[in-house]
Amino acid sequence: MKFHVVIGASAVGVATAELLAERGEQVILVTRSGSGPNHPRIKRVAADATNADVLSKIAEGSSTIYNCASPPYNTWPKDWPPLASALLIAAERTHAVLATYSNLYGYGPVKGLMSEDTPLAATDPKLRVRADMWRNALTLHNAGRIRMTEIRSSDHLQPNSMFSLALCKPLLEGKTVMSPIPLDVPRSWTSVNDAAKLLVTVAEDSRAWGKAWHVPTSKPMTARELILRFAEVNGLERPKLIVIPYFILWIAGLFVSMIRELRATRYQFDSPFLIDSNAATATFGLKPEPIDEALHDTARLLKAKS
Repeated sequence: MKFHVVIGASAVGVATAELLAERGEQVILVTRSGSGPNHPRIKRVAADATNADVLSKIAEGSSTIYNCASPPYNTWPKDWPPLASALLIAAERTHAVLATYSNLYGYGPVKGLMSEDTPLAATDPKLRVRADMWRNALTLHNAGRIRMTEIRSSDHLQPNSMFSLALCKPLLEGKTVMSPIPLDVPRSWTSVNDAAKLLVTVAEDSRAWGKAWHVPTSKPMTARELILRFAEVNGLERPKLIVIPYFILWIAGLFVSMIRELRATRYQFDSPFLIDSNAATATFGLKPEPIDEALHDTARLLKAKS
């Protein structure tokens, strides 16, 4: 029986593991702590995925290695290169398809829609690292040494996202919503479930290999439109919204490293941040999950964590 290896218990990692398990397939979920969902077809393994020998042994005989790791944002330049290198080595040794979950950071600031043909032009080290990972993997794919593909998504509506923690969670708790992002800039928001569906699809379809794919995503909405919709579909009172001035966030970043690191991605909230996902829809017939379903799911998961 074939099995899959999923690296990382991120929101997409868990959704991918559960999707595969519900199809009746065996999954090994690798994290440093051995965390992850309880499921009879998901084996949780505690391991250091930056160790290529250990990772190769775990993945021996697997059909696919799914890279769904999610290192702390402020340590990307340090944490991603050794992990990405180990994944490439394991994919070459085991002949498993390497399917990577990624984001739009590698493009850097872009005016207009981002498609898979948009140049990976990011210059900030935290953004460029994802572009470098793609280029390194593609080089090995083109040389015939591995089979690989990658999906890229916009921000998610999951419990650990900025939108959920900063806007949805306070609303569920009956508090005033203090938004750290502008409320009236159009933006693409991607469902975690849609990311998992596309990731599994491209891993198994040879037409997808050697290419990047954007996750099917609903039409853009501003953060204000989205939080008001979140309130409506979950039967909550219309929220009182206050935007935190950027200069306050900048000062806070002097004392809080994670807030300081977000300066590199401020452009994603100050200007429209829009994804073109037509290629995945046209090629694989996948369509985005209705936004109301994603918002219902976000509320459910936030309540479960409280």
